[in-house]
Amino acid sequence: MSTTSAPATVTAPTMQQQAGALLTQVAGYAGYRTIAIGLRTGLIRELANGTATTPDDLAQVLELDPFYVSVWCQGAVANGVGVRAEGRLELAPHLATLLLDDTSPAYIGAMFDIFSQPELFDRFEKELRGTRLWWDECSPDMLRAVSRTSTPFYTRLVPGALDQIPDVARRLRDGTTVADLGSGLGLGLRRLAEHYPRCRVVGVDGDAASIAIARRGIDGAGLGDRVDFLHNPLEELDSEGEFGVVVSNLAMHECRDIDEVTRRVRRSLEPGGWFCISDFPFPEDDETLRSVPGRILAAIQFFEAQIDDQLLPRRTYDELLTRHGFVDLGHLDLTPVHAVTFARRPLE
Repeated sequence: MSTTSAPATVTAPTMQQQAGALLTQVAGYAGYRTIAIGLRTGLIRELANGTATTPDDLAQVLELDPFYVSVWCQGAVANGVGVRAEGRLELAPHLATLLLDDTSPAYIGAMFDIFSQPELFDRFEKELRGTRLWWDECSPDMLRAVSRTSTPFYTRLVPGALDQIPDVARRLRDGTTVADLGSGLGLGLRRLAEHYPRCRVVGVDGDAASIAIARRGIDGAGLGDRVDFLHNPLEELDSEGEFGVVVSNLAMHECRDIDEVTRRVRRSLEPGGWFCISDFPFPEDDETLRSVPGRILAAIQFFEAQIDDQLLPRRTYDELLTRHGFVDLGHLDLTPVHAVTFARRPLE
């Protein structure tokens, strides 16, 4: 006798359930706008300071309209940003770290800045016929927001994630030449140079303006004697056996030819050297795509499409590194939106 069970029946949502789901989206947008306003105007920072605890106090300190500030405070309470206690308005627990402390690996405050930039959704809608964009066409505000968004990724990567890969940690501790591919405004270069004082650090980037900004920051930090720059696209990296470690943070998915970049990275590494790719792990199935991290990554794709690329599933990097002869493959899942894939050039 057969014991095969009948397939489960999927019940379609009711109209009321669908309406509730849509209204949840509207409520989420209202919460996002409330937080973004609070960050831009300094209201959230003042709440974190703890000295201004009423709408009138906040308005006086920031020279804002008391009535408008009282409306914002209601929104802050409604969306879990503010907590009322004995007539005082306080910032909800942990939000000072999450929204304001850009030195913390948990920092997400910059997300409320970058999602406000016109390059993300507004330009996408305007240019749906397909006109592309590149970094040198982005506004200074967009570049700043991108740099701030990448900050916690570098904080988690250097030194935390790199120190979890034993041979990488040893090389960086003892001293080697390390390259940061797509070094941008230089945050990663500075962290690498500060945390690994025996290393020579090389920033590789195709954007001259970003290199100029990065160089000023590195010189201002007194690290110019150990940090060099290569101005060329990653597909044109032309080094042989120069690096003990190559890192790439949030840059590989933007490469025009990731196979060419990986081929050149392999050639640039000394035998036994490591390639560490830090990036967004894009969901591989619809269920994960519908999760909160998946929805955030799907939103980022609106900008990525405009610069003619898309975020990639983490497993893509496994296949890429294997295809180009790397060995000792591994990965670290640091957060739901941050993974590091690493592998070694063979000892030849």
